[in-house]
Amino acid sequence: MNILFHYEAGEKLRGEVARLESQGLNVVCCPEGPAEPFNTRLADTEVIWHVLQPITAEIIERAPNLKLIQKIGVGVNTIDLESAKANGVAVCNMPGTNSRAVAEMTLLLMLSALRKQPVIDRACRSGQWVVDGATKEAFGEIGGRTVGFVGFGAIPRILAPILTAMGARVIYTANSPKAVDYDFLQMGQLLQEADIITLHIPLTADSEKIINASSLASMKPGALLINTARGGLVDEPALCEALSSGHLGGAGLDVFYQEPVAADNPLLSMDNVSVAPHVAWLTNETFSRSIDIAVKNSLAIRDGSSLLHQII
Repeated sequence: MNILFHYEAGEKLRGEVARLESQGLNVVCCPEGPAEPFNTRLADTEVIWHVLQPITAEIIERAPNLKLIQKIGVGVNTIDLESAKANGVAVCNMPGTNSRAVAEMTLLLMLSALRKQPVIDRACRSGQWVVDGATKEAFGEIGGRTVGFVGFGAIPRILAPILTAMGARVIYTANSPKAVDYDFLQMGQLLQEADIITLHIPLTADSEKIINASSLASMKPGALLINTARGGLVDEPALCEALSSGHLGGAGLDVFYQEPVAADNPLLSMDNVSVAPHVAWLTNETFSRSIDIAVKNSLAIRDGSSLLHQII
């Protein structure tokens, strides 16, 4: 079975997928984007292991033997689902495989924003041992703060008890209350009560720019915004304004509206913003769990058996 792994895999990961040949799986790794060998391999590809580069209707049409698009991760907003359905191509994701990695990165970004890590890292590397007075008086702790989760799926369920153990109060909003020991609030009330707001919902037509000028204005002065979900959830110009004005104390962002993020994006130059290049999900452990599911589904599509986590 011919599989295109649409990801610039390193030497270790390439070695792991090369061993799959013994199971009848010929996995070819290629960089994300239209670079070769992606284009020339499409014609005989039966499965695409998809990470982030969009799988468009054009790509699907150019792959007449395609049977499965396997998302390495959860969000399928980068796949043309209608085209896949029309062409009889199954789509699966893998909920939970990257939840622990994203939960840990979310915590890292919270701590980075609270402890002004971009500022003190740059100062220390430049030889400045004592930071300025304003920075010293801006450091904060998670303990005693209220953390508000927008969405309460697998990632918040891992992170919430950790935050509670650190002394934070946890609140959340979601489509409906969950069977958890945390307070459920409507979105408007959560925005007003949380010291740290962290986003954990998919990007849909309804959720696009759910964090906008109005919602940012509702947040507490000095509050922090953390986003390890999707950049499209946030109105970036409105966020820049809230950060520049001082209404927000800071932000931690692993995702951006446009990716790769433009070098002149003002968020990259703000001292009160901690950033990462959409790598919250990316750990060796995530890939081990992900490859395991991708292999099972590839063998299942070959053998005509049931698929795990099938979307269409």
